[in-house]
Amino acid sequence: MTNPSTEPWTVLRLLQWTADFFKTRGSESPRLDAEILLAHARGCERIELYTAFAEVPSEEERIAFRELVRRRGEGAPVAQLVGFREFYSIPIRVDENVLVPRPETEHLVVEAIDRAKLLAPTIQDRPLRILDIGTGSGAIAIAIAKNLPDAEVTAVDVSLAALEIARWNVEKLGLADRVTLLQSDLFDALEEGAKFDVICSNPPYISQSEYDELPATVREHEPRGALLSGDKGTEIIERIFEQAPAWMYPGGRLIIEYSPMIADECKQIAETTGHYTDIKRIRDLAGLQRTISLGLSES
Repeated sequence: MTNPSTEPWTVLRLLQWTADFFKTRGSESPRLDAEILLAHARGCERIELYTAFAEVPSEEERIAFRELVRRRGEGAPVAQLVGFREFYSIPIRVDENVLVPRPETEHLVVEAIDRAKLLAPTIQDRPLRILDIGTGSGAIAIAIAKNLPDAEVTAVDVSLAALEIARWNVEKLGLADRVTLLQSDLFDALEEGAKFDVICSNPPYISQSEYDELPATVREHEPRGALLSGDKGTEIIERIFEQAPAWMYPGGRLIIEYSPMIADECKQIAETTGHYTDIKRIRDLAGLQRTISLGLSES
């Protein structure tokens, strides 16, 4: 019988051990985490690991992988460790200054693109104009711009550090001519009189009590300002609901991501403003209320 301690540390054995280790640390995707980190350490695509199970990584690769595994075990997000996250099939650079893009946010992007396409035939003599509030890494703005090649996108964030990451992503993806980045607290720094067909945002929407219960991998490694809204969780969303109509063209659309825990309250707040009609709520793949889409009332 082979002594396990003398078996070579092949790609397959490293993946199996690491996946088991991550499972004990509460990872929701231990095998995927292991594969992404090992591929990063080896400088290859993840799919290439499947034809290299019997190979023994070099000492340099194993050292790099061990450090990544250690940091992941301490709670650092995989996306921060490798420096990117795929969002809407686009590689997005991330670091500790921006929220790691979540798959749930793709529902917002789909709604924004669909609404923009419906509006496009009604617009003459100007491009579609779209605003992304709290852009962070730029993921939403970039996904929309890539899928609406005739649109002009403005992306704002209060954080200069986040905007540096967004600018890198925008330039890397060749979108600097159509995506304008601006430091702004919501609408404050926009040019007076600016109007948009679609305004979208994944704003901070976590209440203080929710924030205190977040996993350490989120609470200790992602920017607090991109997550925490305040005691209720609705504070920033309320500001957007109130201020957005002044910046929208007639027939425009406001699309906001929120927590399922405040979904009903947000709908009620939107209705109370009297600014919106055709209120549509969108569920994520888990069946949870995740996005609200509001048409600007003509009255």
